[in-house]
Amino acid sequence: MTITALIPAAGTGRRMEATINKQYLELAGRPVLARTLAIFEQHPAIDHILIVAPADEVAYCQREIVERYGLSKVTAIIAGGDERQDSVRNGLRACTTAAADDLILIHDGARPLLSASLIDAIIAAARVNGACLAAVPVKDTIKRVENGQALDTPDRSQLWLAQTPQAFHYALIASAHERAVNDRFRATDDAQLAERDGHPVAVVMGSYRNIKITTPDDLPVAAALLSAEGTNLP
Repeated sequence: MTITALIPAAGTGRRMEATINKQYLELAGRPVLARTLAIFEQHPAIDHILIVAPADEVAYCQREIVERYGLSKVTAIIAGGDERQDSVRNGLRACTTAAADDLILIHDGARPLLSASLIDAIIAAARVNGACLAAVPVKDTIKRVENGQALDTPDRSQLWLAQTPQAFHYALIASAHERAVNDRFRATDDAQLAERDGHPVAVVMGSYRNIKITTPDDLPVAAALLSAEGTNLP
């Protein structure tokens, strides 16, 4: 079984209010994307890494991220699509040599704080279940709101925050993505596409540390977490 990490990093990150895309912003001295990729580069179970980048940034990503930081497991940088779902689909279509039961780990390029142990847990669950995701229970009370008014309060004991990595047998997630595009169906994550096709998706306990860099406030939080733990990725 071959294990490929598929890293969508084609977003523009408008909420970051930055002059460059968020995956290239500096986090403790290195680009966010370089830190994310280094975790998979160092993990012994990962065979290949595919990056999905904006079409006009493929050469930049190759030069300034892959070559600069010596990421030897990166086998290709694929041009992304209009939305994340399109980008992931492009990446899956590029896996031309993947066998049906090979594992694809899909992980946001802007989540640079995942742990090797979480990757281990995701791989173990995907091997058994064929589809899994990392998630954490919500901590706060959730309100359903419409037109500025609270409508009701869902039972938070059943509510979890989905994260990445999300892992799947290749044939399962590739066919789910193709059916979605044929049906013009849009999902908010890849696990939703597997669910839509009737595949049970196992949930692995993620980490509240596994944050996604989305807004300007996230960068200093991530830097503080790295500093507190003495993390020093190459």
